[in-house]
Amino acid sequence: MNLDQFREYCLSFKGVTEELPFDEDTLVFKVMGKMFAICNIVEFKFCNLKCDPEKSVELREYYPEVTPAYHMNKKHWNSVNFYGNLNDNQIKEWITNSYNLVIEKLPKKLKEKIL
Repeated sequence: MNLDQFREYCLSFKGVTEELPFDEDTLVFKVMGKMFAICNIVEFKFCNLKCDPEKSVELREYYPEVTPAYHMNKKHWNSVNFYGNLNDNQIKEWITNSYNLVIEKLPKKLKEKIL
């Protein structure tokens, strides 16, 4: 997966915006103001994705490409390395899961706007 494919997929979800809130290199995708995906646009080697805490541990044990997310709450965020044995469909599934996790936690009013 390259940066353009990653951006296109993240932006394909309802209510998603992209921002550079930390610096000019760190691209953040948000739904209703809540982060669900982060990547570096200069060195596009991995992304950080939100993940269910139990699933996070399972993925880290099974996939060497999945590690606790750098500079994030390691209980809820994973880093996914693009240079391993993962295919694009697997990464897209985890992006979708990250988006859905954020949607699930939104207040009812905000959820209704998205759905």
